[in-house]
Amino acid sequence: MSNNCTELSVECPAELSVYGYLPSVPANAFFLGFFALFGLLNLGLGIRYKTWSYMVALCLGCLTEAIGYVGRIIMHSNPFADSGFITQICCLIIAPAFNSAAIYLTLKHVALCFGPQYSFIKPRFYTYIFICADFLSLLLQAIGGAMASTADTQDQQDLGDNLMMAGIAWQVAALTFFAVTAIVYVLRVKRGMRHTPLSAEAAATLKDTKFRLFALGVVTAWFTIFIRCVYRIVEMAGGWRNDIMQNETGFIVLEGVMIVIATACQTIFHPGFCFPRLSSKWSSEWSQVPTTKTSQDVSMEDLRPGNTAYRSPGYDGSANA
Repeated sequence: MSNNCTELSVECPAELSVYGYLPSVPANAFFLGFFALFGLLNLGLGIRYKTWSYMVALCLGCLTEAIGYVGRIIMHSNPFADSGFITQICCLIIAPAFNSAAIYLTLKHVALCFGPQYSFIKPRFYTYIFICADFLSLLLQAIGGAMASTADTQDQQDLGDNLMMAGIAWQVAALTFFAVTAIVYVLRVKRGMRHTPLSAEAAATLKDTKFRLFALGVVTAWFTIFIRCVYRIVEMAGGWRNDIMQNETGFIVLEGVMIVIATACQTIFHPGFCFPRLSSKWSSEWSQVPTTKTSQDVSMEDLRPGNTAYRSPGYDGSANA
């Protein structure tokens, strides 16, 4: 990996490694424990609330993050170890793409709740568009990470680095387009509310504190993932062993902490109990509630899985997330 060194010695100090330091065991052990725990939490929450796609995305993200930090712990003992370097570079590069996928799953259901007529893209296409974009980003990053970590020549390493940057740049572009799409939708809903009142479901959802926390969690996760992606682009743009790449504090804060915050927000404000429309229970348990209530009287309890009287116009009965 560097200067033909294979293990620590007087001739091969940590400063000659790619990162120029021995990765901190306490910091990386914390990240490993956090993502292992939150992966299990998301597995349990996903099974309980039947948020299958959301569960798969976050569980894969947490699993990949945890494996990546195992690689960094291995590098503490030997920063020249190919096993540790390959594990962490491949896993930590691609892991946040799964968090992004979980974010992308939400917009379809928000649009179905507040009115598909306000969306310039049919809600059912949101998932296909953004998940496909996320998959391309994931593919570029995975191929680039594999090439860079196993390169025999500088040209191969540079190509892998460029592919990783392209993948992350594509992820940033997808995140940006998602944000623009979401903002445009919100503005169109607000404009529409001046002339047409919200449906009973949308009105109840909008005033529900748990939904507002869910929305705040999604926005926070978006920002932290975006910050992390920008950091990674800047880090890799300087080439291997540059000052940013060899700054462990920067990595801990802008990579580790950012994804910890994103994962925490996506788990603590889980759609299972904050935005149940995203659950497949929403369409699988159908029963009627009294129809004597007005939209002002409807509460979120009337809109929990099993109650159908207040579905928004355009609801297609598909939750699948």
